[in-house]
Amino acid sequence: MRAIEPTQSGHLTLEGFQIYYETFGDPAAPPVLLLPTWHIVHSRSWKMQIAYLARSCFVITYDPPGNGGGERTENPAAFEYDRIVDQGIGLLDYLSVAQASVIGVSRGSIYGMWMATRYPERVSRLVIIGNSVSPDLALPTAPDPRFWKRRESYEGWQKFNGLYWREHYRDFLEFFMSEVFSEPHSTKGIEDGIGWGMETTPEILARTVDYSATPHTLTARDVIKSVRCPVLIIHGSDDRRCAIEISQKLAEARPDFEFVTLEGCGHLPDARNPVKVNLEIAEFLNLPKPKHRTWRRAMSRHMPRALYISSPIGLGHVQRDLAIARELRRLVPDLQIEWLAQPPVTRVLEQAGESIHPMSKLLASESAHWEQSSAHHDLHCFYAFREMDEILLANFMVFLEAARATPYDLWIGDEAWEVDYYLHENPELKTAPFVFLTDFLGWLPIDRTTGSREASLTADYNAEMLEQVARYPRVRDRALYIGDYDDLIPEQFGPGLPLIPDWAREHFTAVGYVTPFNPADFVDTRALRGRLGYDPEQPLIIYAVGGTAVGEPLLRKAIDAWPLIHRERPEARCIVVAGPRIDPRSLPLHEGMEVRAYVHNLFEHLAAADLGVVQGGLSTTMELTINHRPFIYFPIKSHCEQVYNVAYRLDRYHAGTRLDYATTSIETLANAALATLGADTSGYRPQNPGAAWRAASLIAELL
Repeated sequence: MRAIEPTQSGHLTLEGFQIYYETFGDPAAPPVLLLPTWHIVHSRSWKMQIAYLARSCFVITYDPPGNGGGERTENPAAFEYDRIVDQGIGLLDYLSVAQASVIGVSRGSIYGMWMATRYPERVSRLVIIGNSVSPDLALPTAPDPRFWKRRESYEGWQKFNGLYWREHYRDFLEFFMSEVFSEPHSTKGIEDGIGWGMETTPEILARTVDYSATPHTLTARDVIKSVRCPVLIIHGSDDRRCAIEISQKLAEARPDFEFVTLEGCGHLPDARNPVKVNLEIAEFLNLPKPKHRTWRRAMSRHMPRALYISSPIGLGHVQRDLAIARELRRLVPDLQIEWLAQPPVTRVLEQAGESIHPMSKLLASESAHWEQSSAHHDLHCFYAFREMDEILLANFMVFLEAARATPYDLWIGDEAWEVDYYLHENPELKTAPFVFLTDFLGWLPIDRTTGSREASLTADYNAEMLEQVARYPRVRDRALYIGDYDDLIPEQFGPGLPLIPDWAREHFTAVGYVTPFNPADFVDTRALRGRLGYDPEQPLIIYAVGGTAVGEPLLRKAIDAWPLIHRERPEARCIVVAGPRIDPRSLPLHEGMEVRAYVHNLFEHLAAADLGVVQGGLSTTMELTINHRPFIYFPIKSHCEQVYNVAYRLDRYHAGTRLDYATTSIETLANAALATLGADTSGYRPQNPGAAWRAASLIAELL
């Protein structure tokens, strides 16, 4: 799922060839044209800028012929630099844009400089990243015969060869993307680049190198002298494609150009280091600031303010966050809390009377992305997380804007991985104490075969996190683990990396499992049932599969098993909780069964049940465990947290009956339900109460 969808898109025939374009944001806002770059990628390479810029700009992108939505052709005329520039101007004409700020990366820097020279009235400001324009730049005027010459070996940049591309195209892409993403832990950028490169052909790509010249009368020196608009140069010091010396020469020739060096960055910092690049672009383009900002003199801040970021993945997070917030207010009575959250979390917060930050409406939907990543009780959570990079970046930029608009005394992030990650990547942006909460540590691969790519990727993600924390421990003022140290699965973060529990003991404080209730309030099950409107004498079964549609197959399987259960236990009653993303009307009904779309404080109803049938999510299963209720749970296939971490924790508590969705028939589920209904749970390991208070006490110290 994209962080933002285009408001307009389509194909146009310009300069004799078909291009594809997209626009984002309000057409009345200041226009920004994001230029194409080399045809080895396409306009999706701007994904880390679009959502951020579109909040205050009218963003325009286009794919010329060769890749993306552009037509596929090997006609060398399609790849002429001037033609691609003219297509950009033609697109502005089509969109009735008289003048725009223009941004180009790599080869796009050439397009940008040419556009600013040939159409000075159309370019208000120019940003060039990974620049390849210098006074001694000479575009080819004829094919380079060396490009088609067979070589004895193809090591390193010798792979930049037409014959090699024909025979080993993917290998070239892997090499090239590893060079342009030279920063450590850049597997996602490399993978994206390879994928985009595979959308064109080696023959087309060869034409863009061999016949990229166009008849022109100006030299690069003439172009550099002719540019009249303000220019910002952004260049990484570790650029292995266009050495930083190229931009240094350009800056020497035009000392009026702004020049930002990004030390330790590679060729595409817009993709790999997007926060810094976005902020530099925003400052240079004078993008509109938030219309409503608040500042209070420090000595007048008698009422502390906190910004609380609550994860939308599972409603259990917000319930524990509310529990911590209640305890925190007892300790700091005048504390004001604003919540940065998105549906369905906002529904729970609103019902609790909490204040939701107005910028919450700008957040890209994380839960919708997880929905799109799931299929039939199967959700590979690691890959789903990996694929939401642009969503996480977009949401961090929203957080950053909210944090800059108001001087908060504290930031609290529950599973706010995007905030934690980008603060570690940009520690200078931290302006308030930051509390990070999580009940999950360490990606583990589902595929554990020798040489598994997934195992390599999960270890790399874990290693990056460990390195970040080691380098900048000051980013997390409090790191709280929601659970006990012994709840952590005793596995390594990866080969050569520490054991998860050992590392956690050094870097996290375990506070115990936080519940939104006091278990003592639910000991009297008969009284609880009476309060909730259930017959104290009637066996009660509750089916609940969380707030996402990935659980619908399990819900339907459990519903199909109900007639078999009801036949043996006709006095029993079944409540099916569909959740916010499953239409209750789409589910079948049977005698003795009731379907509800949503149940407020579901944990109370589960505490009254004689049996719960649920997914393997931590919140629901731990609430059942703490209240000593019998339950059957089905970890979602490929969901490493549920398959490994949650299951390990529940085994430690001797709680629940684990079943596999794929191998469990309707009859098997019915038999398991009958065997578990009202089962003895005295063997569950007791939980140490007061976790919400312990967490709040540690947080309150920062206030």
